[in-house]
Amino acid sequence: MREITQNRIDKLDRLFESYAMVAEGTDVYVCDVKYDYSRWSKSAIELYGLSSEYMYAAGEIWEQYIHPKDRTIYRESINEIMTTGEGRHDVQYRVKDISGKYDTCTCRGVIIRDDNNEPEYFVGMIRNHSINGCIDNITGLRNQNGFFHDVNRYLKSHIPFKIVMYGSTNYTRINDLFGYDFGTRIMRHVMKFMVDHDKDMGDMYRLDGVRIAMITRDVTMEELEKNYEYYRERASRSFLFEGENIKVNINAGAIAVDSFDVDSDTILSCLMHAYKESKYNKQGKFCVFDTSINKNSIYELERINSIRRCVADSCRNFIIYYQPILDAGSEKLAGAEALIRWKDEDGNVVPPNDFIPILENDALFPELGEWIMRRSMEQCLDIVKADPGFILNINLSYAQLQQINFINVVTRALEDTGYPAENLCFEITERCRLLDHDMLKDISFNLKEKGIRIALDDFGTGFSSLELLQDMYIDVIKIDKQFVKNIVSDEKQLSLIKLVNRMSEIFGAVTCAEGVETVEMRDILRQCEVHKMQGYLYSKPVPMEDFIYKFIERN
Repeated sequence: MREITQNRIDKLDRLFESYAMVAEGTDVYVCDVKYDYSRWSKSAIELYGLSSEYMYAAGEIWEQYIHPKDRTIYRESINEIMTTGEGRHDVQYRVKDISGKYDTCTCRGVIIRDDNNEPEYFVGMIRNHSINGCIDNITGLRNQNGFFHDVNRYLKSHIPFKIVMYGSTNYTRINDLFGYDFGTRIMRHVMKFMVDHDKDMGDMYRLDGVRIAMITRDVTMEELEKNYEYYRERASRSFLFEGENIKVNINAGAIAVDSFDVDSDTILSCLMHAYKESKYNKQGKFCVFDTSINKNSIYELERINSIRRCVADSCRNFIIYYQPILDAGSEKLAGAEALIRWKDEDGNVVPPNDFIPILENDALFPELGEWIMRRSMEQCLDIVKADPGFILNINLSYAQLQQINFINVVTRALEDTGYPAENLCFEITERCRLLDHDMLKDISFNLKEKGIRIALDDFGTGFSSLELLQDMYIDVIKIDKQFVKNIVSDEKQLSLIKLVNRMSEIFGAVTCAEGVETVEMRDILRQCEVHKMQGYLYSKPVPMEDFIYKFIERN
């Protein structure tokens, strides 16, 4: 085999780049027939695990990746076009990717002749049908299907990688002001700018809505953050687009993946958690998901993956703890709040703050939410029969509330368990501000029609509590523990509790103080005429058997 000259390599490169420019959605190859020396698309090298973009005897190498049963048809087609120099190579076969999975591909190629009419180059493309439909029509980027395909490929190949997700906080506002078509053109403009700037850093994807992601193998997290800050600074300045001054507010979350016993859905959920931290809590700051292997890290990627698998496996290893809610005056049991826990393989109980904030972004979460609802109803049914005044409080997330069939899910759970609706109270948090308020109002009306109570949890911790209180049919205002913890010594907290109590009367609601830990706190809250109390003074959350013994059997 003759060694190719640099002049021939330069010519090969020029030819390759010309074809690659117009071969969208396919992998290009160009072979110098005289030297049997080829250049292949970088994407093909990564997808199939080939050794290099430049190869001698590439046809023989490539044949080893083709399914054994398809090699004959491939070889016959290649031999015919190489022998005769006529016609074209056009054949479909299965090819093994880097993870060991066979994908169906169509391979097409033609011979280019030199001035003496001798075969000089063999040029073609390979289309992998398993990733067809992976291109976004609006932006031309790979879409969410392509994103998952590539993430899974890296996981199966044990290739460390990083993902950064970008999005806008005011895109809806732009659509409202200028129209959807204008908003789409803005999105294309911004994404093109980012793609042009990031093309040497990694692969870009359009996910749902206006979120885009970049997967990179070589760039450090520090470089990604620096790159994002450049975008953020540029986007924060108004720019002229089609005669309009536009300002785009952006946010970003990122994750580094260097452990591979996890699935792509877990990675996306953790990435979404970091993204939403940036969007809703950090004013657009670059947020990185903590994938530390420290067992004390509540955001350990492997742990989240294990929890997701348990949800998918009929909510295996999940248990419900109950914390009593007592009447403030008599200190008699008024109800209990159901609180989810998860046990790891070693039997360690993991509290909800270690996984709920992440799973709320996961498509699996409504399944877990329904399990909590049904299981707690089943466990508390006998208590209600013995004490008709007992109220079961169940926390709802915005992910459950935004389900189209949420009311039907509740109705079926009540019917199947036989639990009385009037003994049920759903707790919603300030995070429900993310949902459409008209929809929330309709949901609260439908629940109230059934006799179900609604509590506004963590009251005062966000910006929308008063708005939610005004828009929805609220029965209980739960005063967050941060407004109670210093009530013995802080006159401002005392005045605030009294104010909330008076406000609750305006809306026809009662108050429940959380975080009551001492007798002194209890006595002062009584003076404030708080209606109900909950906290460690009475009990921490406990399993049902302990709850029954302590608050039912002993009484």
